[in-house]
Amino acid sequence: MLDMINWSFYNKSLVRRGEVILDFDVIDSWYSELDIMNDGKRGGQYHYPDSFIQLLGYMRAYFHLPYRQAEGVVIAHAGNKIPSIPNYSTINRRINNQDIRISERHEVGNDDDIIIALDSTGIKVANRGEWIRHKWHVRRGYLKIHVAVNIKNKKIISLEVTSEEVHDGMMLRKLIDNASANNNVKGALADGMYDSNKNFRYLSKNHIKPGIKTRSNSKVRSNNCHARNMSVIRQQTNLKRWKHSVSYGQRWMAETVFSSIKRTFGEYVTARKFQNMAKEMLLKASLYNMFAIGM
Repeated sequence: MLDMINWSFYNKSLVRRGEVILDFDVIDSWYSELDIMNDGKRGGQYHYPDSFIQLLGYMRAYFHLPYRQAEGVVIAHAGNKIPSIPNYSTINRRINNQDIRISERHEVGNDDDIIIALDSTGIKVANRGEWIRHKWHVRRGYLKIHVAVNIKNKKIISLEVTSEEVHDGMMLRKLIDNASANNNVKGALADGMYDSNKNFRYLSKNHIKPGIKTRSNSKVRSNNCHARNMSVIRQQTNLKRWKHSVSYGQRWMAETVFSSIKRTFGEYVTARKFQNMAKEMLLKASLYNMFAIGM
């Protein structure tokens, strides 16, 4: 695997991360973007372009900056280049009102089919440490991050944030609906948590090849989905051959994405409201996709 990595290209992608998260070139289009945003707007006018606010959101996500420190970075790096400095409450409000989209068309070609890997992971809602939770019996719970990853380029093409109680299998349809909006999904890889007749029927209806690991004690039943029965037979007959036929070994791409996000952005969120936590994770996923270009 290590021999397949283009290290020169990878090193350049790491350098590019610094260019992305501190790219104040958005200032060059400050007035033209504001003119478009304020055209026909009723009420108070926007004073800060969305691209500038999104840059601050990326900066916060990467450096774990509180809003007041984010205001300080703007003062230090762009204070003499922009008409006014947004205060921390404005930065907070505008970042959490941003419409962050991570589902983008696969860049190789508009008609290319893709295979996606589905999985979920937990993200802490506080960074207080295991000792405090054990000592004071404090349990804050965690968020569940559900993703669909393009196995070819490791980019996230669909993401949903839920509470920890939501079962993985319940999110398959929504993830694939979002992924299919801009991509031709031809296969879906997932572990046994997604094994259900409902999910197999959904995949069959949408002509998506199922790569779902069925439970080891599964039985072929007349009232089961035909696609699920066939998967049960093939897996119990020759599991290794089935894995090869659906490229099941590529499911680890989703776990690689989770590992990269947690190593880069941390295993926790800093927001306190659920909707802001979800927005923070969308920002991190969007920034991860920008980093993933060329990896």
